Amino acid sequence: MTFDQTFLFALFAAVFALMLWGRFRYDVIAFSALLIGIVVGVVSKEAAFSGFGHPATIIVALVLVVSRGLVNSGAIEIVMRLIANGGKSVGSHIVKLAGIGAALSAFMNNVAALALLMPVDIQAAAKAGRSPAITLMPLSFATILGGLVTLIGTPPNIIIASFRERTLGESYHMFDFAPVGLACAVVGVAFVATIGWRLIPKSATERNTGAELRDIHGYIAELVVSEKSTAVGQKVSDLDEIAEEHEVTVVGLVRHGNRLPGGARREEIHSGDILVVDATPNAIDAFVGALKLGFIGEEKHRQAAGSDLEVMEVVVPQDARIVGRSSDDVRLLSRYGVTLLGISRRGKRFRERVRRLPIEAGDILLFLGPVDRIEDASMRIGALPLAKRGLQVTQHGRAWLAAGIFGLAVAAASFGIVYLPVALAAVVVVYVITDIIPLREVYDGIEWPVVVLLGSMIPLGVALENSGGTQLIAHSLVTIAAGTPPWVVLTLLMVVTMTLSDVLNNTATAVIAAPVAVEIADSLGTSPDPFLMAVAVAASCAFLTPIGHKNNTLILGPGGYAFGDYWRMGLPLEIIVIAVAIPAIMIFWPF
Repeated sequence: MTFDQTFLFALFAAVFALMLWGRFRYDVIAFSALLIGIVVGVVSKEAAFSGFGHPATIIVALVLVVSRGLVNSGAIEIVMRLIANGGKSVGSHIVKLAGIGAALSAFMNNVAALALLMPVDIQAAAKAGRSPAITLMPLSFATILGGLVTLIGTPPNIIIASFRERTLGESYHMFDFAPVGLACAVVGVAFVATIGWRLIPKSATERNTGAELRDIHGYIAELVVSEKSTAVGQKVSDLDEIAEEHEVTVVGLVRHGNRLPGGARREEIHSGDILVVDATPNAIDAFVGALKLGFIGEEKHRQAAGSDLEVMEVVVPQDARIVGRSSDDVRLLSRYGVTLLGISRRGKRFRERVRRLPIEAGDILLFLGPVDRIEDASMRIGALPLAKRGLQVTQHGRAWLAAGIFGLAVAAASFGIVYLPVALAAVVVVYVITDIIPLREVYDGIEWPVVVLLGSMIPLGVALENSGGTQLIAHSLVTIAAGTPPWVVLTLLMVVTMTLSDVLNNTATAVIAAPVAVEIADSLGTSPDPFLMAVAVAASCAFLTPIGHKNNTLILGPGGYAFGDYWRMGLPLEIIVIAVAIPAIMIFWPF
């Protein structure tokens, strides 16, 4: 191998290892790797930041903004009314829920589709008296499957289409992915709706009910001991009886900013101390009233909003701004006027102060403050409301206008009348002019970590391809399957790509696997289209872990799932996707 090949392989190995470790966010890792590649010289300075102007990056950003407009206008609200009723049959509810989720994610970002439907599903589960764990995982998987159907449904499809345009001179069109993607989506959704949900471990489905999720157990919260509190002068152990009465567990005491050793059971409570408790939101509220306690920042909230305070639960997605940072780091109270009252982390307790604890993806946060400030803070740190539909006022009268504009743009792009990025950009401009998307929300709707990841990985992928690295990988796969029909190599490529996507970001996987697909086709003397389609499907279908796709991370906390719960339904689903995709690819995209 040449120096460039060796260095790039080592650099990609380091990127993959760091992403698996999870200590740093994927966009930081990717951008750092790009800078290292530029400094060493394996990425030319002319191509250094070409990825940020790449059509794939632009399309991903525009699709996210368009998704925001469809939500703001109420276009999605009309569809969501169809599943407002939980229904008596779990199977029929999942069929309806998964079908609508898949359909929505075909034309909007699949993370946005899940974020819209998840609160509805939780409320439906509560009405039916069943655990949301039964339906949240099928919903997540269905929204991932729906993205396979169109060019804009998922970032890997956009990357594959752009790569084809660069290498073969022509991109895929809007519905070129539909024959294979639709087959996988229909069979996959049918599986999760009939058999798949039954494979979810009972430990997950029996642990939470709909009512429990609205009143989640396991919040670690901090309560201020005021001068008038009846707890002053008592020992922590003296509170056991009243704590038990209100279903609260006192787990610690904070004094002068430091948490005292152990449970501080024998410590006498002073005014100004902070009690650390483990309880539900309702139990916390009752306990505060019984002992005349207070909340951190409560006086500031009262001055700002009087009695108009609200407690809201929000879930933290994988790429939220607050992941890896604490409430103090983002200055939640001083900057946004919101108190982080408690954190729920799948039943875990921790020694750190609540406001100093680094937040993890899948955490559920309990916020206290004025309603408008909580909503603003949630949006800015990238958290999603667990019990509410969204953060903006829906403009119900513009639903058909927004849907019509988007439909015209999709049609124009599909028939080749307008270049897709231009069509989507026009939709954004019209949405802004008509105030469907307020100007201040345009940039808020973009997932900037994804943009940075794409902009950084694309030049690195091109460098690996130019160095001959992807050719080496392709030849290795062809050698392993030597003497076998092309469909065997196609299957092997899908398995390898799908495995990578289960542990890495799907966009990064697509960037690396796309040139490998073309090299394999060249080695076999076949059309590259079947191999590119295989990569598009495999890169998107990450069902084995909560880290393989942002949607899987998003349901981790609300569903009460463990890391190992996903593969039980995910592994059969991945096998089914491969079994359906290979024949479909061979029919619609012959070698």
